[in-house]
Amino acid sequence: MSKNKCIVCGRVFPEGQGVVLRSGEITLLFHSNRCASKFLKILLEKLPPDEAKPYLTKIADELDEVLKAKAKARAKKI
Repeated sequence: MSKNKCIVCGRVFPEGQGVVLRSGEITLLFHSNRCASKFLKILLEKLPPDEAKPYLTKIADELDEVLKAKAKARAKKI
């Protein structure tokens, strides 16, 4: 079994554990969701707001729609 190394804290962890994010040819490895969260926070701080805003808005709207659909499905039907 191969080992992975967290890019935030350097901790080594077994394959199949941790958080793996892939985008095109880039693969980011984190030993925990806390390290993944820390990385994403740093990424958002470094991204120019005018470039990030359209993507953040789109994702927030999509997630809001999913939550509304789940709430509607959970509602009692009389």
